Amino acid sequence: MSSAIRVTVWNEFEHEKSHQAVIDVYPKGIHTVIADGLAKHGFEHVRTATLDQPEHGLTEEVLAQTDVLTWSGHMAHNKVDDKIVERVQARVLEGMGLIVLHSGHHSKIFKKLMGTTCSLRWREAGENERIWVIEPGHPIADNLGPYIDIPAAEMYGEHFDIPAPDTLVFVSWFKGGEVFRSGCCYHRGRGKVFYFRPGHETHPIYYQAEVQQVIANAARWAAPSKGFEFAYSGGRAINMKVPLEKLD
Repeated sequence: MSSAIRVTVWNEFEHEKSHQAVIDVYPKGIHTVIADGLAKHGFEHVRTATLDQPEHGLTEEVLAQTDVLTWSGHMAHNKVDDKIVERVQARVLEGMGLIVLHSGHHSKIFKKLMGTTCSLRWREAGENERIWVIEPGHPIADNLGPYIDIPAAEMYGEHFDIPAPDTLVFVSWFKGGEVFRSGCCYHRGRGKVFYFRPGHETHPIYYQAEVQQVIANAARWAAPSKGFEFAYSGGRAINMKVPLEKLD
């Protein structure tokens, strides 16, 4: 049930206070749009946190009350305190879900969990992106068609220096011919991690219904379960794991 899942939407909230082109699109911050989108999908326990708050809004108490954390950052990755990164990592390994969005690929927490540079090719193209659903049976692809069209987006291209995903749900194509692994699922400890590519701060991508649907789906998928967990391939469960309560 979405209503029972506790989500914290984290955003560095820097561009939206200093760049007019970003303020015009997200006057109250990207985090508020993501939080509103989750509320539309039935999530009743959604809070936001930003870089400029004490402990970046990610106190031990907040994280203890968080089932899924979404992470959005762009220009201030290095300002995130290493102690907070270690705190978030510990919670993921304990079972908290993590959804990393767009340029969060270069965040300290994503690189720490991946163990690679997480670098990629990019250009600010402002062109159409087509996100193809290549695992239509996966829960993160629920209620989607065969693809999502983003009218204007920043291009991300391969090579994307990440470990091979446990499941690759989406692949993006751009008009320049580039492709990109844009929906990547991982398991780290007891926690689930999902990377989702769209979201450049000067384009209204987080207002788009399909993008909000994916984030909601991902939050449901990443939320810790008290029952059995499964790894997915080809849209079907293939690897049943020990119930979490038996690990305590």
